[in-house]
Amino acid sequence: MATEHIHFLTAALITAALVFLTVLIHYEVLRLISGIIPKLKIQPRLRILVVIYGAFFAHTLEVWLFAASYYLLNTHLMLGSFHGLTPAAHLYDFVYFSAVVYTSLGFGDILPKGHIRLIVGVEGLTGLLMIGWTASFTYLMMEKLWLDHRQPRKK
Repeated sequence: MATEHIHFLTAALITAALVFLTVLIHYEVLRLISGIIPKLKIQPRLRILVVIYGAFFAHTLEVWLFAASYYLLNTHLMLGSFHGLTPAAHLYDFVYFSAVVYTSLGFGDILPKGHIRLIVGVEGLTGLLMIGWTASFTYLMMEKLWLDHRQPRKK
């Protein structure tokens, strides 16, 4: 029974660390984008592409962060398992799984079992929040950049 509590506490601490790192990555990338955009001497439509690709980069890093964690946890800590994966699963299998969970598509061919479910469940919530944050950020940047379309070009 004590081992179960230790495994749950371990999963909770890992979950908290992953959420902290995910929010930190997202914040820093969006801060970097908002600092770069005013300095770019390119057309407004190209600046919005910088916003979109930058945000996509942040999400990709975050998916890979969770995927690497699942990979390491699957091979080193006994917090659970993944039904639908072979014991010799590749990192890319966990990237696929993480992308499905992060985007809240839901479980399909891979199912978590054991205490690792806590991490998986919170990844879905974290992904939902980060996607919402990106949508809000993109809206604000589009609103700002859209006004640049109306200004006449300087000759």
